[in-house]
Amino acid sequence: MKLSEAESTMQKTIDATQRAFNTIRTGRANASLLDKVMVEYYGTPTPLKSLANISTPDATTLMIQPYDRGSLGLIEKSISMSDVGLTPNNDGSVIRLNIPPLTSDRRKELVKLAAKYAEEGKVAIRNIRRDALDSIRKEEKNSEISEDESRDLQDQLQKLTNKYTTKIDELLADKEKDITTV
Repeated sequence: MKLSEAESTMQKTIDATQRAFNTIRTGRANASLLDKVMVEYYGTPTPLKSLANISTPDATTLMIQPYDRGSLGLIEKSISMSDVGLTPNNDGSVIRLNIPPLTSDRRKELVKLAAKYAEEGKVAIRNIRRDALDSIRKEEKNSEISEDESRDLQDQLQKLTNKYTTKIDELLADKEKDITTV
């Protein structure tokens, strides 16, 4: 595994962590809250965003307008059963989700969840580092690179790892600020 491969994989981990953070609800309406919601549509689990238009008419409301009106009940059921924690209001043509203000206890829970996602991202980055280190050591053992080159590559890899774990810490700090801001 070359350093460029390790770096691109680490960047993908950062992107995945950011997507995980986007699913955490702050006090404001955000269409990405529904990214993980799957609807059983004609026997196939289908992402909600491919079945309906999701909009935010104001800061505390999400509006879901299905492309096929027949799927309205299925969408409502899927949202109710998901871990989003919101109750859908179905008026026959659209579904509205009202985002209630967060209590201080709920904010603390969401901060813990964000920290868990950040730690998962850091673990993934450390796993990438481990795989790359194994690759470097293997090349050194097989005399493909010298001991000095191996040491240099290992130092560069550690700097990359530090850079990306710092990025995750920054994303976490931003998300915690979002969650705790009333």
